[in-house]
Amino acid sequence: MGQKFYIETLGCPKNQVDSEKIIGTLLADGLTATTDPSKADVVVVNTCAFIDEARKESIDTLLTLDDQRKRSSRLVVTGCMAERYGDELAEALPEADQIAGFGVPIQVGRKPIKVTGAVPKFDLLNLPRPKSSSPWAYIKIAEGCDRSCGFCAIPSFRGPQVSRDVSAILAEVEQVDVREVVLVAQDLASYGKDRPDELGAGSIVQLVRDVSSMVDWVRLLYLYPSDLSDELIDAILATGVPYFDLSLQHVSKAHLRRMRRWGDKDRFLERIERIRSIEPNATFRSNFIVGYPGETEEDHDQLLDFVREAQLDWCGFFSFSPEDGTHALTLPDHVEESLMHERLSELREMQDNITAERRDALLGETIQVLVDEPGIARSFREAPEIDGVVQVPDTLEVGRFHTVVVEQVFGPDLIAVPADGAHGR
Repeated sequence: MGQKFYIETLGCPKNQVDSEKIIGTLLADGLTATTDPSKADVVVVNTCAFIDEARKESIDTLLTLDDQRKRSSRLVVTGCMAERYGDELAEALPEADQIAGFGVPIQVGRKPIKVTGAVPKFDLLNLPRPKSSSPWAYIKIAEGCDRSCGFCAIPSFRGPQVSRDVSAILAEVEQVDVREVVLVAQDLASYGKDRPDELGAGSIVQLVRDVSSMVDWVRLLYLYPSDLSDELIDAILATGVPYFDLSLQHVSKAHLRRMRRWGDKDRFLERIERIRSIEPNATFRSNFIVGYPGETEEDHDQLLDFVREAQLDWCGFFSFSPEDGTHALTLPDHVEESLMHERLSELREMQDNITAERRDALLGETIQVLVDEPGIARSFREAPEIDGVVQVPDTLEVGRFHTVVVEQVFGPDLIAVPADGAHGR
C-alpha cells in the first residue's frame, strides 16, 4: 500500500495556497491524502509566524500532531515559522524530522536525506495545484512585499514582491476549476509594480478583468488603500462582487505615520463614500491594530469615530504584537496591556452592533448565493472562511448559484430559503 500524507494549515489564505501546492507535489510523488494524522506516513504542519499568538498556535499544533502520529511517520514543519526561525526551530523542536522553508522539498522517506551544498528548491509560487474540492479557491498572484510597515516582519522572511506572469495565474485559474476565485497577495493592488517593463503599476486592473472573464465571481483580499484607484474600483464592481477588503490598520494620520503607513480618516471615508455612491450594496471589511506604540487617546477616539461613521460590514481588531526586527520595537511610549484590552473591547462592542444592524437589514431580501457545502452558502457579502455564512437547505446543490430569501439572522449568519420558482445555475 502506498504512503499517505496529512497536512495542517495555519494562518492566512496565502498559506492555504502554499499548502495546496505542497499537496500537488506529494500527490505527484505517489502519496495519497488522509484526514487522519495517525494514519499518515508524512505529517506536514504549514505554520504561521505573523504574530506571537500565531506562533504559539503553530507550536501547539505541532506538538499535538506529534502525539497523534504513528512513530514511523515523518513530522515536517514548513511555512513562515520554518522560513523565519529554521535553525532555532530545529534546535528547540526535536520532535520535528524536517524543518522545510519556502520551496524546500519535503522528504518522504523516514531516513533523512543527506544534502551536500545548497538545498534544492522549487518555485512554490508557480507550482501546479490540484483541482479545488470546493467551488471556490484562493489564487496567489504575487509573493513578498516592498512596503516597510512599522509593525510587520513579513518582508524579512517573505522577501520583496515578486509578481507572477499573467499566463501562469490564468493557467492556475483553469486548474482549480471553480465558480469563485479569491485573489490574494501580501500587497494585492501592487501587483506588477516590481516588473515595470512587463507589467507595471495598475496591472491588477486588467488581471481582474481577465480572471472575471473565466469565472462567475472574483473577490480581492488585502487592498492597500493608496492603490485603490478609480480604475480598480470600477474593475471590482464590474465583477459582480462589490466586496472591498481594505488594509487600513488605523485612521489617525499621525499614528499611521508612526506605523509607516499612508492615509487618514478623511481619505478612507472619501473612498468608501465614493464606492457606495456607485454601488449602495457594496460590502466592506478591514482590520485594525490597537495599541501600537504611541497610540494616544486622541488616536483611539479617531478610530472609534471612523468605525461609527464608516459602518463597515466586517472588522477585525487586533492587539499590537511586537515583532523582532521591526521599526515598532525602536519606538517609545508602548501602550499598557490593560489599556490595549480596554480599547479593543470598546471597538469590538461597537463593531458587533454595526455588523448586527447591517445583517438585520437583509431580512426579507432576495439574494444570490453560491453553495459551498451542504447547507452552507455565501452571497457576495461573505468572503470564504472569514465572514459569516448563509445557511440554506441541505437539498440545494453544492457548487451552484441559487436565489434565496433571507428569513432569519443568527449572529453573523443569515438563514435563507429558496425563492419561489428559483432554479440553481
